[in-house]
Parts: sequence; C-alpha cells; structure tokens
Amino acid sequence: MAGLDLSKKLWRIPQQGMVKGVCAGIAQYLGVPVKLVRIITVLAMLFGLFFFVLVAYVILTFALDPLPEGAMADADAPSNSALLDNVDAVLAAGEQRLREMERYVTSDTFTLRSRFRQL
Repeated sequence: MAGLDLSKKLWRIPQQGMVKGVCAGIAQYLGVPVKLVRIITVLAMLFGLFFFVLVAYVILTFALDPLPEGAMADADAPSNSALLDNVDAVLAAGEQRLREMERYVTSDTFTLRSRFRQL
C-alpha cells in the first residue's frame, strides 16, 4: 500500500465530503478545488441534469472505494514549491557563508595570523 500512488486513482473521500465524498474525490483526482466541483454539480442539477447527476452520484458512491484512513497524512507533506524554496534558502545561506570565508582568507588579517603561526 505504501508504494501506491493514491493521487492517480479515483477515490471517494468521506473525510472531506459533505454527503459521501464523491465530489471531494473527483476534485482530488482532477487537481481542482472541491468547491469548484460542488458548484459545477449544483449548477448541472439546476440546469436540467438533476436526474443524471443524481444517478451518477449514487453510482459513484457505491462504485468508488473510500480513501484509506492513513492516506490523508500524505496530503500534509510539503509541496514541491515549498521544498524548492527551502532548498534555495539553504543554498543561499551556504553561498553567503562561503563568501564570508573567502573574504577572510583573502584578507590581510588572515595573512598576518598565518605568518605568526609559522614563527
């Protein structure tokens, strides 16, 4: 189970759902906000597709497996952009430290101290 990519399978997410979690699962699968899927569903029902949407929702409720409980913990993992920002900050700090060391090594103070050590 740990090796499976849960984001590539269509799941029902009852933990985030208002009724059975079908809209939440569709939103996760498509990578869009849950509110957008819910609004589209309600608008489709209002514009004459009430029976179709209701039947599809009931079928998906029974056809889709619920998302396993432990799988939601992976959603709290930092995003790629947050990880890249963190790496960028660490590299910038390392570069600044390297510049300070280079400035010290090329300074007159370092030369004077090294000469005193040789005596």
